[in-house]
Amino acid sequence: MFAKSLRVAGLALSLVLATACSKETPSGESASPAAAKSAAGPEAAIHTSVALLKAGDIGGLIAHSLPPADYAKVKAEWGQDQDPPTEEERAQFAEMMAKLTAPDAEQTLYAEIEPQLTAFDAQYQQQLPMYVNMGRGFLRSTIQQSKDLAEAEKNQALAAIDALADWMQNTRFTDPDKVKQVIAIATATAREMKLATIDEARALSYEDAMQKGQIVFQAIKRTVAVYGFSIDDTLDSVKTTLVSNDGSQAKVKVDYTLLGKPLTAEAEMVQRDNAWYGKNALDKLDRDAAEPAVAAGEG
Repeated sequence: MFAKSLRVAGLALSLVLATACSKETPSGESASPAAAKSAAGPEAAIHTSVALLKAGDIGGLIAHSLPPADYAKVKAEWGQDQDPPTEEERAQFAEMMAKLTAPDAEQTLYAEIEPQLTAFDAQYQQQLPMYVNMGRGFLRSTIQQSKDLAEAEKNQALAAIDALADWMQNTRFTDPDKVKQVIAIATATAREMKLATIDEARALSYEDAMQKGQIVFQAIKRTVAVYGFSIDDTLDSVKTTLVSNDGSQAKVKVDYTLLGKPLTAEAEMVQRDNAWYGKNALDKLDRDAAEPAVAAGEG
């Protein structure tokens, strides 16, 4: 249920630079979506997205970032077309949540994981750079072949992938103290979620699901911070420069630092419904909206 919401955690700044207008990412409702949309100008739209993301307000971010009609559609379609969970999925979810929320969860989980950490260090730690580079190559190829990203967006995504891959190559994820911190984050998050069964998760309202997604996103931020990756530092580093603005379309240069590496991107923005959005993302929204009509015509 939260999988799309949590895409915001990976390559967090990519979402911001796209001004979070992708239909691929589900939306939610902020405490004050009207206030979020009131920022004037393309630069302000980007900085509002940054602020909402830093706060972990996934719902507010998308409420700010989707045009009203698209936002209403996402909310109306929430929960549709979900296949019912199997009995195996129900059992696995219940077992996982019971284990994560048990009173002695931290100690029990670490005792289970510790032998695996030792085995991983012995067998795979030296090979990790090779595996990371394989993943880097796969992701780079996927980005380069994407038909939904403009060339500037591809370049920005590729630079972010390289920065993240370099971080992974130089990080020992099996460090016992850090693993204990991550387990503590996971168990605290599971307790805060208050979901014992998969059916409870599936039954969440749109607003409740966005609140749960916010809890998970904040946990992801804390988890990567354990290993030296501060998403907040990346967001705090964002600086914008207006390149052009004719009142309906604009270009904004965005400078930021990701894991110590200075990066630059250019965001193309368009005005719609008295608010500014990422051009390529809105183009994709329009294409997706047109597909059912085309399919009906062909039928």
